[in-house]
Amino acid sequence: MSRQTTDPRPEGRGGPGGSGGPASGPAEQPPSARRRRLLPWKHRRDLTPEQLRRRRLVTRGLTGTCLVCTGWLGWSVAQALTYPGKDSTTARLAEWARDHELGFVVDKLEDVQYSMHPPKVGGDLPADALARMRATQPAVPTPAHLPSQPLVPLRAPLRPPVTPALPGEGVYRTLATAGGEPIVQGTYVRPDGAHTSYEAAVAWISGKHSRFQLHPGFREPGGAFDVPPTVPEGQRTGLVATWNGGFRITDGGSRGGFYLDGRTAGELRDGAASEVFYRDGSMRIGVWGRDVTMTPEVVGVRQCLELMVDGGRVVPDIGDDSKWGVSDQSRMFVPRSGVGVTAEGDIVMVVGQALSARTLAELMQRAGAVRAMPLDMNRAWPSFMSYDGTRTPSNPKPTNILDFEDPPDRYYTQATRDFVAVYGR
Repeated sequence: MSRQTTDPRPEGRGGPGGSGGPASGPAEQPPSARRRRLLPWKHRRDLTPEQLRRRRLVTRGLTGTCLVCTGWLGWSVAQALTYPGKDSTTARLAEWARDHELGFVVDKLEDVQYSMHPPKVGGDLPADALARMRATQPAVPTPAHLPSQPLVPLRAPLRPPVTPALPGEGVYRTLATAGGEPIVQGTYVRPDGAHTSYEAAVAWISGKHSRFQLHPGFREPGGAFDVPPTVPEGQRTGLVATWNGGFRITDGGSRGGFYLDGRTAGELRDGAASEVFYRDGSMRIGVWGRDVTMTPEVVGVRQCLELMVDGGRVVPDIGDDSKWGVSDQSRMFVPRSGVGVTAEGDIVMVVGQALSARTLAELMQRAGAVRAMPLDMNRAWPSFMSYDGTRTPSNPKPTNILDFEDPPDRYYTQATRDFVAVYGR
């Protein structure tokens, strides 16, 4: 019996009349041909010599471009990882990204990291933080040959945000002296009732007995200034304190400018919160164009965002996310720093391990600031160091008020970013 063959094509798709007769289209191509047509280019054997030549030129050009881009990228990143200073690898890579218009990527990664590892709520201070808080100094009797009242007495204790207070919490102690007077004092507190396993530090500096010097960073703001981006040997005698600058000038993050000895980076903006340094060594903090302006006596200006404390009060819009960094950063409890001035002209500086924009402002106001401004944030940048020159006056020993990423001698080497140095008068 013969075997009947059935046409596998659907009815109506055959020849004329749809009766399954011979196909009217071209013959079906073999599978190998179909696979070749799926590729975006032809096989070498299907090209003419001229087409082969052009393909070789294009391939070599693309390969060369990839090698150049890869080489440039490697060289650029290597430069960022090896420039002078004591910045961490993480900080260097973040700065490289911001320098190459990738700041939004850094911000997003920081947001993701924060959401995955938010600061702990509740709990107690670690043992080392408790010991640091308790290390206050007993009253020292005044020697008979000195006046009964010191020129710079220890300040009255700061009222802590969290009650009941721990032993030593809010109690000031001497951090650095000049002429035997405690012109730099500091204390420790827990920043708020939720983040009780973290510390914030408050420093107070006598404006009358100190002189202040703005220093540039060699990368931020960069450029050539007469003042070096470090406190070099030979210029350390009398050094009592240093603290960090603010948001970056070069990428517009600070929303203001930087001025030093006649040179300007960025643009000094009316309305910006400003540290202003004068020829006589004094310093003021206020709104540029309202409290402080350019005069012949001004030698330095460092602007950053807007005031957080004004007229002795925390500003009403302290919860506005857009004013204190990218979206949501004002509400993040991260390392932050800020500086303010009291009604007497003294300087207060706050650094903390887990502060929001609001808790930073509240601490500066609580410390006596009538005007105060934010500086930098995140673990790499906030800092406050005091210096002890009792053993080696020409090279005083630096101490971090809180443990941050960089070592206390960060400003004894080339500094990436600008900073303030304080000397005893």
